[in-house]
Amino acid sequence: MPTLRIATPADLPAIVAISNQAIAARNATADTTPFTLEVRLDWFTAHSADEYPIYVCGADDGQVLGWLSLSLYRGRSALARTAEVLYYVDYACHGNGIGSALMQVAITECPRLGKKVLVAILLKWNIPSIKLLEKFGFERWGFLPEVAEFSGDLCGHLYYGRKS
Repeated sequence: MPTLRIATPADLPAIVAISNQAIAARNATADTTPFTLEVRLDWFTAHSADEYPIYVCGADDGQVLGWLSLSLYRGRSALARTAEVLYYVDYACHGNGIGSALMQVAITECPRLGKKVLVAILLKWNIPSIKLLEKFGFERWGFLPEVAEFSGDLCGHLYYGRKS
């Protein structure tokens, strides 16, 4: 049975590997260059369990199956009650409820963290993420057409939000 917990530094290699799966697939992130551990270390240390946690879903053997982070939204003090939610699931584990489990724990933790609004920014063609967000009460709040380009293919950015 998978377990949900706060990420530790030992989880960073798996978090990076799962992120890099999405970069290679070119369907779930606007990042186009694979991450290294060194590049993601500052991002990881900017998250704290009491304000902007990173959650992982782990298998019984300790393998990280997916992760979700709550991050500072735009870095302005008036937006402190808002967090950007970002999540990825190992491609070998898609369709097994891991994304739902991670989203549920994040939403449940929002009152403790003082977060009243969650925002997700995703590519228009990321239908699985759209379905996940809508399942948890997120609504489409905005759209930026053709802002991302992948080898000549243009894609819009969707903004989804949820008030707690």
